Amino acid sequence: MDFVAELRDMSKKHDYIVCFDSDGCVFDTMELKHKECFCPAFIKHMGMQAVSKYAREVWDFVNLYSKTRGCNRFMGVQYAFAMLQTRPAFRDRGVTLPDCRAFEDWLACETKLGNPALAAHIEASGETSLKRFLDWSSEVNQRVEEMVHGVAPFPGVREILAQADGKADMMVVSQTPLEALAREWKEHEMDGYVQMIAGQEHGTKTEHIRFATEGKGYAKQCILMVGDAPGDLAAAQANQALFYPIVPGQEEQSWADFVQEGLGRFFDGSFAGEYQASLLHAFDKSLPEKPSWPDA
Repeated sequence: MDFVAELRDMSKKHDYIVCFDSDGCVFDTMELKHKECFCPAFIKHMGMQAVSKYAREVWDFVNLYSKTRGCNRFMGVQYAFAMLQTRPAFRDRGVTLPDCRAFEDWLACETKLGNPALAAHIEASGETSLKRFLDWSSEVNQRVEEMVHGVAPFPGVREILAQADGKADMMVVSQTPLEALAREWKEHEMDGYVQMIAGQEHGTKTEHIRFATEGKGYAKQCILMVGDAPGDLAAAQANQALFYPIVPGQEEQSWADFVQEGLGRFFDGSFAGEYQASLLHAFDKSLPEKPSWPDA
């Protein structure tokens, strides 16, 4: 499937478009997925059983509690490895990280950071050192399918979808695999509100927004990204779009404020400027850049 063509072919039906991240933004699934699915498989496939406490600490910080929250899973591995190299426990216990040279090379040249792209690269290159990363990601998908169900959207999400319906085009912009996204949105009967569900197979979040909007006549002040991570903000800024933050740890209040004020401001043209600046200030303070453990 030509995922870029799918994004470009998305039809414009309204003057406004709202893009939603999914995990941790619409659904309260971030803690569940990372602590029960991503991290256990990470420890297993990367050979970190002897330092599991420290590996888990780093994984959770990178993917849940810092400014890299919400990044693509393979980028999360890269960030975690860089941080793990600084932990004395690895040296003291004689634990070495896997060979990452081929993995780093793949990350540098690929934007569709998902299992299909990695599997195709392994087959084309014969680079067997990459198989552990594919095996890890495949097990994550299996764990997510088995574990993650019955997690309702945050209060306020359905109200926003209903309020925007008929006024704005809507799409999902995420780095979660497409299969999981489609399953979760369908499970809660919300897939009918969105014209497109874009996952990691479609490229980066920046590309999702760009390919879905460029050349279609949307004014920049009529494009809104809703997300819970700095990467969501970066994707909005790269497209000169507006951004509404779902603040980690304050999700319910963020959605309530969006229902009561934010969406209305988006439609009446008063979102940009002082209002958005105040939102971004609170969002920036919610996630640290550096960890708090003693050897950081």
